Amino acid sequence: MVRRRNRRTLSLAKVFLIFLFFILIGGGFAAYFLFFEQQAPKITLNSNLQYLGKKGEISFTVTDEDSGLRSLLVVAEQNGINRDLYSKVFPRTNYIGEIGPKKESQQVFFDPIKSGFKDGEITISIEAQDFSARNFLAGNKTTISKKVVLDTKAPKIRPIYTEGYIWSGGSGIVIYRVDDAKSLSGVTVNGKFNQGFPLQDGRKDVFISYFALPYNTESISEIFISATDQAGNYSKMVFSTTFKASPKVKDRININDRFLAKKIPEFEENSSYKMEGDRVTKYVFINNQMRHDNNAAIAKICETSEPNRLWQGRFGRMAGSSPAGFAERRSYYYKNRLIDKQVHLGMDLASTRRAHVKASNTGKVVHADYLGIYGNMIMLDHGQGIFSLYSHLSQINVAVGEDVTKGATIGLTGATGMAGGDHLHFSILVHGTFVNPREWWDRKWIKVNIDDPILDSRM
Repeated sequence: MVRRRNRRTLSLAKVFLIFLFFILIGGGFAAYFLFFEQQAPKITLNSNLQYLGKKGEISFTVTDEDSGLRSLLVVAEQNGINRDLYSKVFPRTNYIGEIGPKKESQQVFFDPIKSGFKDGEITISIEAQDFSARNFLAGNKTTISKKVVLDTKAPKIRPIYTEGYIWSGGSGIVIYRVDDAKSLSGVTVNGKFNQGFPLQDGRKDVFISYFALPYNTESISEIFISATDQAGNYSKMVFSTTFKASPKVKDRININDRFLAKKIPEFEENSSYKMEGDRVTKYVFINNQMRHDNNAAIAKICETSEPNRLWQGRFGRMAGSSPAGFAERRSYYYKNRLIDKQVHLGMDLASTRRAHVKASNTGKVVHADYLGIYGNMIMLDHGQGIFSLYSHLSQINVAVGEDVTKGATIGLTGATGMAGGDHLHFSILVHGTFVNPREWWDRKWIKVNIDDPILDSRM
């Protein structure tokens, strides 16, 4: 009995020891992977860093999903000169698990000139360490290095031609030379930037910027040419022009039940808006909110334009009467009660029913679809920020991406959208700003204000 009991005790002891051994082994592995994790930090540049300018900026994000970040270091090196641009040591917040932050984003700014660097190639290195116990408690380390071009010289601008005067709702041009042809340049008027494009006459450093004043401009508070190179260096040159206020024209629009009964269902069918209330309430919503959103969509389309000038000569005008002009201040009445006020941003042209609508100049179709108050609408990009718009069409004959020549039939007039009868609503836009089409229809205006200055700039 005693021998059997001793044997049983020894067997249990062996099992316990084996069990304890595996626990220790497993714990050791767990501790190793917990304290000696091998996942190094990841460093990501937040921009395509190729150039650094006078105001050096390096933006990056560092992540470490295991033990967390211990330290960061940013260094610049050029021809043996080393400068620490940024360093940070993170405090330990724990002894296991997440010891440091898992993510850190930084923007590092420095003055290359004061740091002793010169224009040319420079190497930027970013180093990150985590809280792992590996490498004799030094942790995992990641270093990335990138060679970039240091350029601290701002572009030089020289005006060649500046607009002498401009009307509210009018258009103008500036021709100028920039010594760095890869710079983003243009004209800023009252806070709105109008990109410039190469003049395309063999001079790669000569640019033209078309600009415009909105119909409701009351003065020019600022107007200047600016250029920003690939390194972010910025320069500007102020110039002056004479501002002329266009006369204000008012118009009264009477809305009746017949018009509302016809139009409200059309807008409900062709839009995703949830409109509530009676027909007058819905009409006011359409005339305000939908109009605002439609104009924002049009401005968005105008953000991208062909860099080449596609058009030549004056813009064509559809034959017929003009029942409504540009920038008319409209008051809308229902049963002799004022219900709304809006501004008409185009010219209405009325001819025969379903008259042929022709491209006013050569361009590329960038919109050909229904758009709210404009109904069936076509937009053409004529290059360098110039666009034409044709709306209320009964038929669209072109598709987005098509190239059209001046005089080609692109659709038929109609009464879609906010139209009471068959007509064409025609607009010209310069970098998304609606302008008076009469200038662009005028052969003399085109010659004096655009073509002659371009020709003279070559002398």
